[in-house]
Amino acid sequence: MKTLYIVRHGKSSWEDAELKDHDRPLLHKGEKRTRKIANFLLDRKIQIDKLVSSSATRAHATALIIAEKLEYPISNILLDERMYHGGTDYLMDILYCLSNQINSVMLFGHNPAFTSLANKFLEKKIEWLPTSGIVSLEFKVDKWEDISLADISTNFVVYPKML
Repeated sequence: MKTLYIVRHGKSSWEDAELKDHDRPLLHKGEKRTRKIANFLLDRKIQIDKLVSSSATRAHATALIIAEKLEYPISNILLDERMYHGGTDYLMDILYCLSNQINSVMLFGHNPAFTSLANKFLEKKIEWLPTSGIVSLEFKVDKWEDISLADISTNFVVYPKML
């Protein structure tokens, strides 16, 4: 079994108009909502083998909050600059290239790619993955390269407003 968690970054600040989009930080509201999601994951006793985040400040900050709550080593978070602009095909490449020793991966990044990735596998499609939203999917395969052909179950689709 392989498990994928798709996490959109928390709500970010537009306060500093001079700041590049890539460098925008999380708002306090974004941190608070991400903590709700992190607590949800902790309550479900979720354990992650690998965390991969866009290098954008808001995505990395979201990953740090969840990693801390799940006691995932922060130094093991993989930052990927290409995820910032990468589309669904690039995200699929990340998954296909994962070691098969890894059974669960959590990706942190941006729309529209994250909604598209989720909808690629969800039976009941979502309109838009909101900030701090998370989709968890389970693939009944032993190799990441086989996920497109796998039987898939949705573990959960959760947004902060649901908690």
